[in-house]
Amino acid sequence: MEIASNFIHEIIDKDLAEGKVDHIQTRFPPEPNGYLHIGSAKAIYINYATAKKYGGKFNLRYDDTNPAREDDEYVRSIEEDLRWLGANPDNIFYGSDYFEKCYEFAVKLIREGKAYVCDLSAEEMREYRGTLTEPGKESPYRNRSVEENLDLFERMKNGEFADGACTLRAKIDMASPNMNMRDPAIYRISRQTHHRQGNKWCIYPLYDFAHPLQDALEGITHSLCSLEFENHRPLYDWVVDNVGFEMPPHQYEFARLNVTGVVMSKRYLRELVETKKVDGWDDPRMPTLCGLRRRGYTASSVLDFVGRAGVSKAYSVVDYALLEHCLREELNQTALRRIAVCDPVKVTISNFPEGKTEYFDLPNNPNDENAGTRSVAFTKNLYIEKSDFAEVPPPKFFRLKPGGEVRLMGAYIIRCDEIVKDENGEVVEIICSCDLETKNLNPVDGRKIKGTIHWVSAENCIDAQLNLYDRLFTVDNLIDIPEGSYYLDFLNPESLKVYENAKLEKALGDAKAGEKFQFVRMGYFCKDTKNEGSFNRAVTLKDSFKPQQK
Repeated sequence: MEIASNFIHEIIDKDLAEGKVDHIQTRFPPEPNGYLHIGSAKAIYINYATAKKYGGKFNLRYDDTNPAREDDEYVRSIEEDLRWLGANPDNIFYGSDYFEKCYEFAVKLIREGKAYVCDLSAEEMREYRGTLTEPGKESPYRNRSVEENLDLFERMKNGEFADGACTLRAKIDMASPNMNMRDPAIYRISRQTHHRQGNKWCIYPLYDFAHPLQDALEGITHSLCSLEFENHRPLYDWVVDNVGFEMPPHQYEFARLNVTGVVMSKRYLRELVETKKVDGWDDPRMPTLCGLRRRGYTASSVLDFVGRAGVSKAYSVVDYALLEHCLREELNQTALRRIAVCDPVKVTISNFPEGKTEYFDLPNNPNDENAGTRSVAFTKNLYIEKSDFAEVPPPKFFRLKPGGEVRLMGAYIIRCDEIVKDENGEVVEIICSCDLETKNLNPVDGRKIKGTIHWVSAENCIDAQLNLYDRLFTVDNLIDIPEGSYYLDFLNPESLKVYENAKLEKALGDAKAGEKFQFVRMGYFCKDTKNEGSFNRAVTLKDSFKPQQK
C-alpha cells in the first residue's frame, strides 16, 4: 500500500527536520456503530500508509464512548475490513480502555477551575450558546466552587442524577467566535449498557474531550482526520494543553471522500438496512467495504481508487466510474474467462451426432500467457442467450436470426433453420445446422460472418443464479436533491436484476466463494459468499471512465 506525497507528508517532513517529533504514530478511530464504507477506506489509507512510509506505528482504536448504538458485531466487522485492505494495525485499543484516565483528567480540570457541572437542560444550553454573530451567555452555574463541582461530578458518576439532569462543561469562552469553544459539554449522564464495560459507568466522556486524550495517551503524533473536524481543532488543542501533556499530538484535516451516487451517512445506511431496502450491510449495492467485497471488488482496486482520488483539503466529488475502472483494469489482467448464459434458449444442432461430445480449448485469460487453456464441451444441444436471437431482427443485427449465420465463440458457424414456439408464442428451441468445416476457421467459400455469440453445452453445464447490480440511486449527487425530497425517493428500482435459471460452463461448478471471473460478453462476476449457487456481477465490461491524458 503506497501513498503519493501530499500536504500531510510535507508537514511531517518539516516536523521531523525541526525535531518536533522523532517518530510517527497515527491511528484510525472508528465508532463501532455501523460498518465501514468506501469513505472510511480513505481515512484508513491515509493513516496506515503514512505511518508505514515513515517507519512508524498505526493504531486501530474503537471510539466506543457512546454505547447507545455500539455493538461487538461492528467491532468484528471493522477489524475484518482493515485486515482485508491490508492495513493490519500495530495495536488495537478501545476508547473505553481510557474511561478511568478520562475521569481523572476531568477531575484535574475541575480542581484547576477549568470545568464545572452545569444544570442547564439541552434546550437551555442551546439558547445560552448564542449564534454565529452573537456571543453566548454564561451559565448561571458557571461559577460554582471547585468543592461543589467535585462533589456534583462524583455524584454524577455514582448515578445520583437522572439522564440529562446535568453535564460537565469545560470553562473556556462564551464569546468565542468558534461555537465549539463556548463552554462545551465534556461529560454527560447516559444509563446505557456498554458492550465492554457493562453497567460500570453511567457517565461518558463526549468525543471532543475523549478523542484528544486518547490520542495523547497512545503517543499519536499526527491526528489525521476529515475536514469536518477542522473547527474542532482549537478544542482538541485546548484539551491536550490544559490536561498537560509534554508532547501533545496535533490534528490535521483532509477532505473526505465523496463519490457520485453514493450515500455514506451511517444513519442513512442503517435506515436502508433496517427498512430492508437492501439485503443487509453487505448487500453488494451498498458502499460498505463488506458490500463491495461481496460484490467482487478487491482490496487493491479500492486502494487504487482512493489513491487516484488524491489527498487534499479541497472539496471534490469523485466519479464512481473511476472505482469501476480500477477494478476492471485489475480483473482484466487476472480474472479467468468463463462462459455464462444468463437468459437461456435451447439450440439443437440438427447435423451434429447424438451422444457425441467434442472439446474446444479456450484461453483462460488472453492477457496472461501463463494462464493456459481449458476444455469446453460441445454437444448436439446447447444454450445461447435469448437476446442473441431475433425472429424479426432490427437493422444491423449481426446475431442469430431465421436463415442467418453466426459463429459460436471458439467453435463452429451455425445457421438458423427452424424455430419452435410454445403455446404462448415464445421461442423455446432453435433448430440449427452446423458447418463442420468451420471449426475455428473461416468458411472456405469466403462468406462473411459478422456475428459471434457465446454458448454452453446443455449436457455439460451447471445451473446458477446471476445477480446483475446497478447503482443504488438514480442521481449522482444526493446533496443537490430538490428541496422537500428525501434520499429514498431516488432509489433505483433497476438496481438489481436476478436471473434464476442461468446456465454456466461446467468448470464453474468448482468455483470458490469470493472467486472472480470474467463471464465473456457479460462482465466480471464473483461467486457469492453467502448464497451457494449465486454469482454477483461486480462490474460490466464497458468502461465509461476516461482517464486524463498525461
